[in-house]
Amino acid sequence: RMPAHGQEVQEAEDEGIRFQWLSTIEHVDADGITIETMELDDTGFPQPTGHTEHLAADSVLLALGQDTDLTLLGEAGQVQVADGAVCTDPWTGHTHLAGVFAAGDVSAGDRTVTEAVADGRRAAAGIDAWLSGRAAPQPAAETALAPYDSLNTWYFEDAPRHHRPRLEMVRRQSSFDEVILDLDSDNALFEARRCLSCGGCISCDNCFAYCPDNAVIKLGPEGQYAVDLDYCKGCGLCVEECPTGSIVMEPEEV
Repeated sequence: RMPAHGQEVQEAEDEGIRFQWLSTIEHVDADGITIETMELDDTGFPQPTGHTEHLAADSVLLALGQDTDLTLLGEAGQVQVADGAVCTDPWTGHTHLAGVFAAGDVSAGDRTVTEAVADGRRAAAGIDAWLSGRAAPQPAAETALAPYDSLNTWYFEDAPRHHRPRLEMVRRQSSFDEVILDLDSDNALFEARRCLSCGGCISCDNCFAYCPDNAVIKLGPEGQYAVDLDYCKGCGLCVEECPTGSIVMEPEEV
């Protein structure tokens, strides 16, 4: 019933955290808390048993979840709110009020740091478009992932994965320092180069170099090519030699 990832539970146990399962706080005293043991009924809902236990404590933190404080929005009706979050356009962060944007935890979504960073980027683009009178940006079409058997993995060098270092156990138990540390810049760049870019062009120029009929034309910007169908014989060599499987041959419509 604990809303936590298995790895987080395991790490807490490794650090010596004591778990008191199926218990609820009955009373808080100056020197600790009294908890009551619960048991699950036939529906799986906890029910009291009358059995209590006293736990010594100098601090009690009630971590029961968190909500967004929307009192700064003023009276209801100015900004649309649903399920405790401000209603926004998912791509621009624009609310139903002209010129009012919202992003991050105040809006609906996964409410993670990664999602908040993405929200900020989308909202910034939406605000810029609104201030300049341009049309709001639209989401780009997602690149279809290529299946593994369409990749030419021999173009990529085998490389072991770098694992992020962890804080020593004794420091984890005695501080609130970050437990999982960062990669250095060299290792981070090395990890980025391990990506196979499945289905995405990496501007390797293989299609341009291998085409026996010079039918592949480089358009200028990286990753942009065209095929001159007047010269292309459909040999499929470009498809065979594409490392990432980003080229697909389709029958020509007659």
